[in-house]
Amino acid sequence: MQNKFEHKVVVITGGSEGIGLATAKRFAAEGAHVYITARRQEQLDKATQEIGYGAIGIQGDVAEPADLDRLYARVQRDHGKVDILFANAGISESATIDDIDLAHFERVFRVNVKGTVFTVQKALPLMGNGGAIILAGSIAGSKGIGGLSVYSATKAAIRSFARTWTSDLKSRGIRVNVVSPGMILTPAMESYFQQYPSAEEALIQMTPFARLGETDEIANAVLFLASNESSFVAGEELFVDGGVMAI
Repeated sequence: MQNKFEHKVVVITGGSEGIGLATAKRFAAEGAHVYITARRQEQLDKATQEIGYGAIGIQGDVAEPADLDRLYARVQRDHGKVDILFANAGISESATIDDIDLAHFERVFRVNVKGTVFTVQKALPLMGNGGAIILAGSIAGSKGIGGLSVYSATKAAIRSFARTWTSDLKSRGIRVNVVSPGMILTPAMESYFQQYPSAEEALIQMTPFARLGETDEIANAVLFLASNESSFVAGEELFVDGGVMAI
């Protein structure tokens, strides 16, 4: 395999499972120095072993600035730079408008919005000209999916960040883009199906390709947005959803 990301330093938040883990594996296999974060140390240790290639896991919560400071201090000490950031950490919770309470609202915005803002901001001193930032969006940021209003609002905010941060960072040539998955078979999705077995077929029926996506298919899109092959792509949202948003 061509080492397209040889010597690149890649930081991936929420990298211990699902899309984050699949993406970390791909970057590592293509020559990158990979750092991942997660809140649970046991899962983080397992993920770094699975990734291999000297990947490093830093335990922490993206919504805690001190944890982000520890992450970037380690990267600074090891390599002195960040070339690529995949701000992937996020949570999803359901609640209809009647059921939204303050705890639900603050929990989802704390991780998805606050966490994303400071993950990016604190990486910038280590990013040189021409770096790449990929934000984790969702088709929920553009569709009115019942019961997901708070989650969807956070993903709409992330879409907006890609536009405004592209303007903020254009003088440094740092590209900011969003990858927005559709219905992807992640561990979280599998747990959901165990609770609601009929949901899997319903989600498949929503997708023109009549199947759920794979985490590797999202990883492919992230690597494209991080590579020189997308050198003139900035402020964009790339839907990887089997045609849900287009058809």
